[in-house]
Amino acid sequence: MARNVLFIASEMTPFVKTGGLGDVVGSLPKELARKGDIVVKVVIPLYSCIDYQKYGLFLRMQGNCVNMGTCQEFFSVHQSNFVPNVETYFIEFNKYFGRPIYRQHGLYDDAYTHNEYQDNAYRFSFFTRAALQTAKDLGFKPDVVHVHDWQTALAPYYLKHDNDAFFQDSKSLLTLHNVPYQGRFGADVVPYAKIDWADFHWKSFEDYGRINLLKGGIRFADKLTTVSPHYAREILTPEYGAGLDFILRERQNDLTGILNGIDTQLWNPQKDEVIPHQYNRMTFEKGKSLNKKELVRRFGLETPQKPVFSMAVRLTEQKGVHMLQECIESVLNTMQCQFVIMGNGDGDIQNYFEALPRKYPGQIAVKIGFETELEHLMDAGADFSLVPSLYEPCGLKQMVSQTYGTLPVGRATGGLEDTILNYNEFNGNGTGFKFHDISSQALYNTIGWANATWFDRPNHIRGMRELAMKQNYSWDKSSLEYENLYQSMTGVK
Repeated sequence: MARNVLFIASEMTPFVKTGGLGDVVGSLPKELARKGDIVVKVVIPLYSCIDYQKYGLFLRMQGNCVNMGTCQEFFSVHQSNFVPNVETYFIEFNKYFGRPIYRQHGLYDDAYTHNEYQDNAYRFSFFTRAALQTAKDLGFKPDVVHVHDWQTALAPYYLKHDNDAFFQDSKSLLTLHNVPYQGRFGADVVPYAKIDWADFHWKSFEDYGRINLLKGGIRFADKLTTVSPHYAREILTPEYGAGLDFILRERQNDLTGILNGIDTQLWNPQKDEVIPHQYNRMTFEKGKSLNKKELVRRFGLETPQKPVFSMAVRLTEQKGVHMLQECIESVLNTMQCQFVIMGNGDGDIQNYFEALPRKYPGQIAVKIGFETELEHLMDAGADFSLVPSLYEPCGLKQMVSQTYGTLPVGRATGGLEDTILNYNEFNGNGTGFKFHDISSQALYNTIGWANATWFDRPNHIRGMRELAMKQNYSWDKSSLEYENLYQSMTGVK
C-alpha cells in the first residue's frame, strides 16, 4: 500500500531557496517518489519571486478558506508539476507573501533593510494552517505530515489540537535543519495562530514571555529528525542546543539524525554542463587541471601551479568566516596559495573581503553574491574547499566538493564530522583536513597542513581525491532511512 506524505515547507529548490532547507525539500520528495511506493505532495508559499511561467504554474483552486483564531482568511492554490513525480502546491496570499525579494532576501526579512518581518509569526501560522486545509481540499489524506524548521513547526500542534477527523490517522515529523533559528515572537500572535492559552507555558510554546514556534513543534511532533547523526547528538548539549537542549533531551528517543544527500543530477562532474570540462574518477587529473586553468583565468589569479582554496558560503559568523578574516592575510603573506571567495551576508565581513584583492592582486579573488555557474567552476577547479563552520547541522558544500575531487578543509562539527575523513599523513588515507578548536590559529594551521601536503605529497592528494570521488552522497541511503521512519510511525508498508 502506498504511503501518502505531505511536505509543508517555507522554501523548495528550484522554485525558491535561501539555503540547505530548500535543497532538502527540493531533493528528498523527488527521491521518495521516484521509487513509486510513496505519494508525495509539497506545499510552499507563492512568493513574488517565483517564476510562474518557467515552472509551469497554473491555478488549481481559488476561494479557499482557513479558520484562524480571530478571523477567516481566503487564499488561492496554484500547482506545478515541474519536479518529476511530485505535485507542488503554492499558497497565494499576497498580504503575506507578495512582498519584494532581492538576492534571497525577502522570504523572512525586508528585501532592502534586511530586518526580520515583524509579522512572521502571523505569516507562517497562516501558511501552515492553509497548507493543511489545502490537503483537505485536495482530498489527500497524509499518513505523515513532514514539516521543516520553525516556519511550519505549528503543524504537529494543529494535528493534535484540532481533532480533525480528516487527519485522525496522520502522524507528524519535524525536521530540525538549524536549531538556533527558532521563531521567537511576541505572544500577541497566540489568538490568531489558534493556540490555546493553556498550551502557552514553559514546557511548550512559552519562552520568557514570548512564543517559540520551534519549541512547541518539538513538544508536539510525533517524531523528530535532524540532518546529520553527529548534529543529533550535539543539540542535546547546552553548547549546541541553543536553549532547547533540555526539551530535546526529553525527546531524544524520538530524535533521529539522518544525513542529508545532494542532488547528483545537479552535482555530477561527469554530466555537469555548467563546467567547461567534464570528468570522472578515471579522468579527474586532466579534468580538474583544465577546470583549474579556467578558474584561475576567470578570477584573475596568478597561476595554476599553486593550490587554490575556494569558499562559497553565506558570509556570516556561523560559517566561521570571522576566523578566516583573522588569519587570511597571514596565510597570504606566508604561504604559496591562492583564494577564491564567493558569498554575501554580513556587511562588515563583505566589505573586508571585497577589499583584499586590491591589497593582494592575483592571490585572492572575491565575488559578492552568488552565481551558480561560478560555484560549479569553483568546485571543479579548486584544490581545496573551506568550510570552517562554528556549527554545521549537515552542510552540503563539503559533500559537493568531494564529489568533484576538491578536498574540504573544515571544522569537525555536525555533518562535517560525519562526512569528512580526516587525512592520515602516514598512509595517505582521507578525504579532507579537519580541525576542532574555534580559533583562527587552528584554521591557519589546517590551511597550512593542506597546503604543505599539496606541495610535498602530491601522491597523497591524488589518492585522497580519488577516495573523495568514490563517496556516495546521493539521497539513496538517506531516503531509505526516511522510508523506514515513516513506516515505523504509521505501520503502513
